[in-house]
Amino acid sequence: MTVPAESAADLRGKVVIVTGSSSGIGAATARRLAGLGASIVVNSARSAEAGQRLAAELGDSSYVQGDIGSPDTAVRLVQAAVERWGRLDGLVNNAGKTIAVPLHDLENVTADQFADVLRVNVIGSFLVTQQALPHLREVGGWVINITSIAGLRQLGSSLPYAVSKAALNHLTTILAKFAGGGVRVNAVAPGLVDTPWTQTWDLQRQAVAAAAPLRRIATPEDVAEACVGLIANPYITGQVITVDGGLTLTA
Repeated sequence: MTVPAESAADLRGKVVIVTGSSSGIGAATARRLAGLGASIVVNSARSAEAGQRLAAELGDSSYVQGDIGSPDTAVRLVQAAVERWGRLDGLVNNAGKTIAVPLHDLENVTADQFADVLRVNVIGSFLVTQQALPHLREVGGWVINITSIAGLRQLGSSLPYAVSKAALNHLTTILAKFAGGGVRVNAVAPGLVDTPWTQTWDLQRQAVAAAAPLRRIATPEDVAEACVGLIANPYITGQVITVDGGLTLTA
């Protein structure tokens, strides 16, 4: 039996939650999917004004403020979609955090810091997915986790961040295996991306641009486009797609 591919150019009537979407990768992804016709639930833990502004810009969208590490936020995000539009088709788990302790500095990472990063990056992404799955199963929907090459190589902004992204990669494959209902679960693992988070990382930007075969760092739109590709292909699940300009070829 031939299964027709969903057109990436037409997401009209689809509803997608994008966590951590008030700026950077999340905002670029929300704009890209809205441009294809999707209604978006925008989210941020802080930056409420920026989130509300983006939701207004996107048109048929809404904004939910909340930390995804809280079970209450996961419930409210899914409710926002289902109560307004009566369905949920997709979830982009983009929200994340790190700490200001260099990767190599093993002595100065505290238990509280480690727990907080895992709470958001891993547990939070799982909690939102857990709430979304019953609705995604109804429509054969999809989940995309935004991870990092820090979860694939000994790289990254901090030890807790790198470990959390490795865990999120593995969570992706487990969810893909057991989600059921035709739900596809994949991940996009960017290298260094030009976002407000990295705008002061001058040395890292220069080093990545010099080392990567494509001779530049990623843009948020590069990551958003990878998400579109995964949405469009109905036979990809359990994969971690690297978007790093070839940087991991050199590491």
